[in-house]
Amino acid sequence: MSAYPVVRPNPVFRLAPLAAALAAALAAALFCSSPTLADDAAVELAPLVITGANHHSPLTVVTDPKQPRQPKPAADGADYLKTIPGFNAIRNGGANGDPLFRGMFGSRLNILMDGGQLLGACPNRMDAPTSYLSPENFDQLTVIKGPQSVLWGPGGSAATILFERDTQPFNAFGGRVDGSILAGSNGRFDRRIDATAGGNQGYLRVLANKAQADDYQDGNGDTVPSRWDKWNSDVLLGWTPDDDTLIELSGGRGDGQARYAGRGMDGSQFLRESLGLRFRKDNIGELFSALEGQVYYNYADHVMDNFSLRSPSGSGMMASPLASNVDRRTLGGRLLGTWNWQAVELKAGVDGQSNEHRKRASSFNMLSSSYTDYDQFAWDKDALFHNYGLFGELTWKVASGQRWISGARLDRASVKDYRQTLGSGMTLRANPTADDTRSDTLPSGFLRYERDLAGMPAIAYAGLGHTQRFPDYWELFSASHGPVGFVQPMQSLDPEKTTQLDFGAHYRGAKLEAWASAYVGQVRDYILFSYGPGVMPGQTRSQASNIDARIMGGELGASYRLDSNWRTDASLAYAWGKNRSDDRPLAQTPPLEVRFGLAYEQSDWSAGALWRVVAAQNRVDEGKGNVVGKDFGNSGGFGVFSLNGAYRISSSVKLSAGVDNLFDRNYSEHLNLAGNAGFGFSMDDPQALNEPGRILWSKLDFSF
Repeated sequence: MSAYPVVRPNPVFRLAPLAAALAAALAAALFCSSPTLADDAAVELAPLVITGANHHSPLTVVTDPKQPRQPKPAADGADYLKTIPGFNAIRNGGANGDPLFRGMFGSRLNILMDGGQLLGACPNRMDAPTSYLSPENFDQLTVIKGPQSVLWGPGGSAATILFERDTQPFNAFGGRVDGSILAGSNGRFDRRIDATAGGNQGYLRVLANKAQADDYQDGNGDTVPSRWDKWNSDVLLGWTPDDDTLIELSGGRGDGQARYAGRGMDGSQFLRESLGLRFRKDNIGELFSALEGQVYYNYADHVMDNFSLRSPSGSGMMASPLASNVDRRTLGGRLLGTWNWQAVELKAGVDGQSNEHRKRASSFNMLSSSYTDYDQFAWDKDALFHNYGLFGELTWKVASGQRWISGARLDRASVKDYRQTLGSGMTLRANPTADDTRSDTLPSGFLRYERDLAGMPAIAYAGLGHTQRFPDYWELFSASHGPVGFVQPMQSLDPEKTTQLDFGAHYRGAKLEAWASAYVGQVRDYILFSYGPGVMPGQTRSQASNIDARIMGGELGASYRLDSNWRTDASLAYAWGKNRSDDRPLAQTPPLEVRFGLAYEQSDWSAGALWRVVAAQNRVDEGKGNVVGKDFGNSGGFGVFSLNGAYRISSSVKLSAGVDNLFDRNYSEHLNLAGNAGFGFSMDDPQALNEPGRILWSKLDFSF
């Protein structure tokens, strides 16, 4: 016990020294050895800076998260997803925003890391799942739009997002190293290494990165509290006894800290621990052709406080030093088989997951002004979730260029409430759902038709999907506790049921590539948060309830090559939603957004421009939203212009640079948090946090 909390130092970078040492050894071995040792030639780096993601099909986006891109290289998974049309993020300031796709938030997005879920622990999603991800540590990012796949777990009514590592095998002894160093305005400094060594029997791969940034300045030159610091390291050990077999063991750890101008507390710890084991066997036989499976363990240990990265306000609810520690332990696995007939392919399997949430908090004695840190208290388990699923997805090539794809899934989901009491202090009372368990059986499925258009390089599709989503931790446990007799979310919230029609087309010609994807849907029992005044001054109370909603919108994109050097591209994303129960706009819907790009390439040089234009949003429902954000007024439109350039120094080294928000425009995103009173922002007139002003950055990529 102490009179005042001691600021905790940055967590020890435990795996980073090992990763750096292994990377250095691999690099030295590569540079000093004969090139004949490795059969894999170094990949030649293209000079281009990416300003938009390519569509693999009108339904699926596949991109390489290692490629330099504009706006500035991403701080986390949500930051990266914003570069894909249709994605937005509820902004926190510098890092750790919460992603949305087509205005859909939370577990409506099924986000997987190497096939497993990593769930955050903060009751207000300060540590969204994407905040633990460093995009450049993955080889491929895949986005499947809408409820058009059943292979990757429950929910995912808006989209399935896969961050994947795919280590290329070796045919002979050798190695490869790639990495990058980035420096930019506001103290931005990133470094990353990815080193692999192996032979025809297996490989060892080590990935490590560290990134940091200071508080940024907005377009008016005002400082926005937003500094952050993160690191991650992972090790993958693969065994490839033959060309058709892979067994891979992986482990990783990461940590960081971030302060938030829009929150009453900052994140002083984002500890991640991951373990995984997966196998894959291909070409087993003519009928039963492949089998794959995995088990995974992900752990998030998150600390929030109001003194490590700021000073306690001295008044109001945050007058005294406070800290809270929450964790989430997730264990899961899946088994998937593939069967092939002449014109039919079936993928079927089972998956399961269990996750446990715990919490503990510090204590401050007002009389003695003494502080007791959270680690002096025992953990208090409040929730335990289970989900078990059975699924199958069938592709039928009915004729040349025509395919029917269908899928069905059945999940059994349950949660147990371990909370014995609700509220605190004078509002403390017994929990009416203490030790209660609720369970639901949830069916999902889809049917989609795809056709290659005759006489032209184009494909079109239309698919109808239905999915049912069990309420997540934030919806069941984070809403404020109502007065005595109030029906708790554990009793009142029904599963969310989405039925959606997705359709689109994709044309890929010699000069022109164009795509369109659209959707229209109905959501029964949509889970909406409502905010109102709390029981104490300055406190806000939230309530989660079911409504019925309608949604529609889509994304358009085109790229046209003017000649051998010049290329233009453009994209548009629009989302619309209505709360049918209350005849109101659906809260937290992003505005119309358009992007225009122009790129020039010649030999080893490239240059590009990006103009992002966002419309005003007047379709709002004040005081309504989700567990992170709410609508607190209309937002104005804005346009941001950015430039970039790149030079390929050699086949293995590339230098790129850019300036984001060239004209130092002062603006704020519609999906945003308001400035917190702890940093001097007004409580009576909430204003969205401003985005960064002009930012300069440069990046060096290498691959050997």
